[in-house]
Amino acid sequence: MSKQNGFHVVTPLLESTGMSKRIGTTVYLKMESSQPTGSFKIRGIGYMCQNHSWIKIRFFPTVFVCIGGNAGMATAYAARKLNLPATIVLPSSTPQLVAQKLKDQGATVKVVGKVWDDANAEALRLAESEDLTVIHPFNHPLVWKGHSSIVHELNASLPSKPGAIVVSVGGGGLFCGIMEGLDEMGWGDVPILCMETVGADCLNVAWKARDLVTLPDITSEATCLGAKTACRQAFEYSKRPNVISEVVTDLQALEAVELFLDEERVLVELACGASLAAVYSGVIQRLQEEGRLPKLLNSLVMIVCGGSSVNLAQLQHLQAVIRK
Repeated sequence: MSKQNGFHVVTPLLESTGMSKRIGTTVYLKMESSQPTGSFKIRGIGYMCQNHSWIKIRFFPTVFVCIGGNAGMATAYAARKLNLPATIVLPSSTPQLVAQKLKDQGATVKVVGKVWDDANAEALRLAESEDLTVIHPFNHPLVWKGHSSIVHELNASLPSKPGAIVVSVGGGGLFCGIMEGLDEMGWGDVPILCMETVGADCLNVAWKARDLVTLPDITSEATCLGAKTACRQAFEYSKRPNVISEVVTDLQALEAVELFLDEERVLVELACGASLAAVYSGVIQRLQEEGRLPKLLNSLVMIVCGGSSVNLAQLQHLQAVIRK
């Protein structure tokens, strides 16, 4: 399997008969859940780690510090492959299974604060006091460049230009990468549907306010979407006429995770369920009825972003908390 940065793999593009039947057009699943670290994050994070190691390894040891679960997993994996140490800072909202997976990759784990922003502040403090290299999980051009490889793979696999692409948005790194890739492919007119959950909807709030907004708190259980503020580049991209921002509830995202597990036999995080809910909760159909998406879509591509912070026990926990 060919690789761009030595860490990520070219993931399968699968046709979903169940989703296709629901919306009356061909739906393709870009299975980022198949990445070595369980999510798309290894594309951008791996690309950034490799570029930093090339620059610095000759002069002094590089120690990566990163924030968050999936980004942390990608950083820990890349650092292990590069034979470099890594410190991962996690907010307390991160499931314990993620911390253990990070330790299994050889990373040092620190738990600080309640949400991503708290952990980010600690990572920046560590970087300054100990001269570490910060690997930002979503707000860096190298991360976006790495994520743009998804679109290049779509171009190589799809029979024609997609009718629309659906993506979950947290801080906006994947979204930025998709937009960069679309520009590179000459697909700048392809509609992009950005999906978030209520309580972790920093891009949607900014999109409506026409300015960056910092959420007072993250109240969604989809903690992997839990940045209080979207990155500036994501906000700038969201102004384009081909970008649509929608929000679903945690319950809708959970139901999407369950349906996806039943239909496609793959378990993904609640954050990924936000994008899957675009089909399962009727968002696509509503947007078509409203004239915001074409009634006849050539095809629909779902970016199945995956996630490393889910297992059966975590799914049962989410079911108990969200349905209480």
